[in-house]
Amino acid sequence: MQIIALGGGGFSMEPNNPALDRYIVEQAGVARPKVCFLAQASAEAPNYIINFYKAFTALDCIPAHLSLFYPHTADLEGFLMNQNVIYVGGGNTKSLLALWRAWELDRILRQAAEAGTVLAGISAGGLCWFEYGLNEIAMQKSILPGLGYLKGSCAVHYDDQSAPSRPPYHEWIGAGKLPDGVAFDDYAAGHYVNGELVRVVTSRPNAKAYRVERTADGVKESALATTYLSP
Repeated sequence: MQIIALGGGGFSMEPNNPALDRYIVEQAGVARPKVCFLAQASAEAPNYIINFYKAFTALDCIPAHLSLFYPHTADLEGFLMNQNVIYVGGGNTKSLLALWRAWELDRILRQAAEAGTVLAGISAGGLCWFEYGLNEIAMQKSILPGLGYLKGSCAVHYDDQSAPSRPPYHEWIGAGKLPDGVAFDDYAAGHYVNGELVRVVTSRPNAKAYRVERTADGVKESALATTYLSP
């Protein structure tokens, strides 16, 4: 099972730098992979979907998207199981998960991943795979249960100073309200294989990722090794 969680970046934030998106596509291990975009976290914003098609057509993929408001097929499971990569966009994680659970995508996506489909996503699409995520609505942080495909917790956009994640993340881990976890800056992504973090890749040299753990003395934050991907 492969999952690639982006703290931020990709085509929606770096339209002229395909490094992270190219890395995701390469993990499928096939020529012209089928890549499906799930944009429920953004209420399936039309421009977001259009930009996905532009970006992944340029990467020599076969792009598609699945709407849950206007599904093009009744066989959601069959359609998703036929994809090489499923890429989840950012937005409102709570709404995303509610829709997925109502349509049973929480079950279908795990089944697809176990069959070899690469799961990936940015922001909401990155933290949704964990047991818990540091969610944000209207600039307010909260704790949100995720799908639990990956153990522990996750924080994204960790270096974004407009709505700082580090203070509440440290506070809640230190208080035992969140399990230990990982935090990803914008332009950093964690690549998980069978539940283990095997690599952190970045599209900018200074982007970082961290392990954040509760200790007897408080909270320990440790920078993880990263691999910079050239554009």
